[in-house]
Parts: sequence; structure tokens; C-alpha cells
Amino acid sequence: MYKTKIKNPILRGFNPDPNIIRVDDTYYLVVSSFEWLPGVRAYQSNDLVNWTHATDILTNQVNLQGNPLNCSIWAPQLSYSNGKFYLIYTDVKSTARPFKDSHNYLITATDITGPWSEPIYLNSSGFDPSLFHDVDGRKWLLNEIWDYRMTTGNKSAGIVLQEYKEEQEELIGPVYKIFDGTDLAKTEAPHIYLHEGYYYLITAEGGTGTGHTVTVCRSKSITGPYELDKRPLLTASDKPDSPLQCSGHGSLVETPKGKWYMAYLCTRPMNGAAILGRETAIQEVVWKDQWLRLETGGDGPASETIIETNEPIVQHFQTDFHDDFSGELLTEWNALRIMPDSSWCSTQVNPGYLRITSGESIQSLFDNHILAIRQKDFSFEAQTRVKFEPQTFNQMSGLTLFLNNQNYMYCYITWDETQGKVIRFLSSVDGEYELSEEMIPIKEDWITLKVVVSGPVGKFYYREDEKHPWQQVGMPQDMSTLAGGFTGNFVGIGTHDMDRKSGCFSEFDYFIYKGLDK
Repeated sequence: MYKTKIKNPILRGFNPDPNIIRVDDTYYLVVSSFEWLPGVRAYQSNDLVNWTHATDILTNQVNLQGNPLNCSIWAPQLSYSNGKFYLIYTDVKSTARPFKDSHNYLITATDITGPWSEPIYLNSSGFDPSLFHDVDGRKWLLNEIWDYRMTTGNKSAGIVLQEYKEEQEELIGPVYKIFDGTDLAKTEAPHIYLHEGYYYLITAEGGTGTGHTVTVCRSKSITGPYELDKRPLLTASDKPDSPLQCSGHGSLVETPKGKWYMAYLCTRPMNGAAILGRETAIQEVVWKDQWLRLETGGDGPASETIIETNEPIVQHFQTDFHDDFSGELLTEWNALRIMPDSSWCSTQVNPGYLRITSGESIQSLFDNHILAIRQKDFSFEAQTRVKFEPQTFNQMSGLTLFLNNQNYMYCYITWDETQGKVIRFLSSVDGEYELSEEMIPIKEDWITLKVVVSGPVGKFYYREDEKHPWQQVGMPQDMSTLAGGFTGNFVGIGTHDMDRKSGCFSEFDYFIYKGLDK
């Protein structure tokens, strides 16, 4: 065996709430997708070191249109039993206090790439559902339970357990309250593992911010009572100098050689802002005195860790992306609350180019026609070449940095009544928009737009053809405005029309993203 040193996080950019399993010699890891579709990104690896994008599981099974900010698909959990994958996920429809409308569903497939079954509705009592397959063949659903009667802002009231009857496709029997949580509160993300006669309940507590912590309980009976390990398994709450912060939401996997590892989420703040969102890290855990401990002996996240491998392996991070639209859209693309399909984004209408038919405004929660990829590097360049012939000021198309409908930057082509076709710049910070007064007249059919991000600063550029130098659009932008919330920043292209919704279209020649992190 070889000991391979790797750097965390293993999945960079927006990859929160990781859940990891092993099927034979292949590891699978799924993450939350929130309002981006296709949903539930799944990665695979044969060594826990290098990961590839295997598929996105949720396609037409969900309707996210109109879902509020930071809602939609939370904390998926993947499991495998008797030749079948089981995916549990939450579709959150509202988080307005005091209630939380969170609906839990189950889908199954014999292959990670599908086809997946139609969703089976389970319950709505709380989020972060998890399915445990017991050795006696019974299946149990766990989830956080939300109690609107609590006077605290976060009303997570612990973890509940109920049997799931697969033949009937429904939950049966009593609901067991198996964990009330600790004083850290905000108890969520339950997973159960059976090891040497104990059922181990792993939860996330303290919220998904700086207080995030992994706690562990154990019981001889799955329904409890559970004994709390008073020592946290993982936290950065008391480690302000750690390069990995907000660490928590852990899940376990055992290798064929009997090693155990925990995947968990983390952030890498830059000047206090987690621009890349919540990412996925991994560390070895060991069993000691019938409790779980980090292999390092402490309880802190590690920016570097050791993975035991069968052969020498070099860790690689491939963040570059290039789509020349010569065929089907590459699978890296996501869209907001709607599937990226030929009804509005097609490479077939004019082969070799991507046509995006306009949708509602860039702030829409329904038909916002943006295609985007995750920002995976603190520093990067992205550019696209676009042809667009707007007829009114309400028609626009261009390049965007997009955290959510309240925080974005948009460099776009539009129309002005006095100057004709122009380039403009619009930004929004926490819902407060600012439209730059600058208007740049353009005459060419095709315009190239570019954004260059160097850590905390982003700059937008344009040029009409390769004979002309790049010209900056607007002022340098503060990238920290694209940090926060539950997601991470995306880099994308889009077309919008507030006159006739789908009254215009644009064509894109290519899209290139190049990571510049060392």
C-alpha cells in the first residue's frame, strides 16, 4: 500500500453537503444543488484522490420554478443495497419563519447514470433525510425535525426515525425521536452506521457557518436510547487560523482494506468571504474505544491529508472548461430552476453555435435563461463570443458572474434609443442594483466578452475583433459581494427580454473558463 498526500478540498467550488458511499471498487459522492438544474451532482473515484463528474441525477423529476432563494434541493443522500441505488433528497419550498416547507422524496436506479424511478413522496417534517439499510433487511428513514413552536430562529428540534416499507413505498409504524441535539443546536444531517454491534448516529450541529460541528452518538438499538460522545468529531469553530472553516456535515465510507474516511463540507474564506461557496474535503477517521476519532488525533479539518492507495497516485485538479458548441451541450452546464434543454438553449438550430432564446429578467425565479458553470478557482479568466441584435432596451445578452438573484454582475449587450447597440454593466448586491452610466456603442455583429478575476477583484472586458485590444467595461468589482448564502458563485451566459419574454435570441460561438490558481 502507498500513502498519498492530497490537498483539501477534493471538490472545489460549489459542492456542499457531501454524502459518500462505496459500491465494489468505486466510490460515489453526491452534493446539494439547491436551485441549479440538473440537480444532485454525482462524482466518482476509484482511489478517493481524484474525482470525476459522473452524472447529475435530478432532471425532470422536480419542479423548482418559483422556489425562493436558498431553497430547492438540499442534502441528498445516496445509498446502495441489493443491486440498487437509493437517492433521498429534500425539495424545500419555503424557509420563511416560523415554518419550513421541506418535502422529502426517494428515487431508485440500478446504475448511477439512471434511468431513475419516479419520485416517491416520504414526508415533510424536516430536511436532510437519510435512508439506512439494516442487516435484518429493514429500511429506516431519518431526518431533522422542524418545530415551529420553538422561540429560537433556527427551529431544528433533533432527529427522528421511522421505518420505510419498500414494498408499500411508504413510511410505516411509529416515529421515534432518537436525538434531541446538544447545546450547539441546529441539529441536522443525520446518518447511521452499524459497526461492531453499535449503531452510530452522526449529525451536523451548530449551523452551517463558523459553528459547524460533527457530533456522534451510539446505541445498541437503532431506535435508541443513544449515548452522546461529548467530544466533537470535527469542528473549526475554535480554530480561526485554520485554512478550512465551517467544517461539518460529515458522512463515512469504508475502503476494501478496512480504512475509514469522512467526507465533509468546508469553506476557504478569502478576506473573510467564501466566494467559492461550500466545498468538499476528506479525512481519515479511526475507531478508538468504540468511538470515532480523526486519525490526526485532534478534531480540526486538515488542508492536507493522507489517503492510502493501492499504487502511487498524483492528485490532479482539472478546472479548465471549453465548450465550442459543436455538439450536445457539455454536462458541466447548469441552469436556474429549469432544465437546460432545446426549448431555449440549442446547438442544433445553427450547428456549431449555441442559440439561447430569451427568458425573463436575470432576477427571475421562473424562466431565467442562464447557462453557467461553477467558479472553482479564486483566480480565473472566462470569455465568450456572442452575436446579438437587440431592438429595445429591455433585451439583453452577455456574460455574468452569478451567486443568486440578489447578488450578481452582468456585462451585456443591449439597445439604447440614442446610441443604438451598446454594452452596459449591471450589478446587484443584496438586492440593491446599480446600473453603470457607461454605454459603449458597438457596430460589429460578433462581440467577445471576458471577465478576469484575480482573487478579490473582478474586471470585465470586451473587444469587437481580435485586431483590437481588450477594453475594460465598468469599474473593478468586489468579488466578496458574490459570497454567502448556501451556494457558490457561477460563471455563465444568458439572454433576457422583458418586452416579450422569448421575443429574441442570441448566438454564442464558444465559452472558455481557465483556472489560474497555483
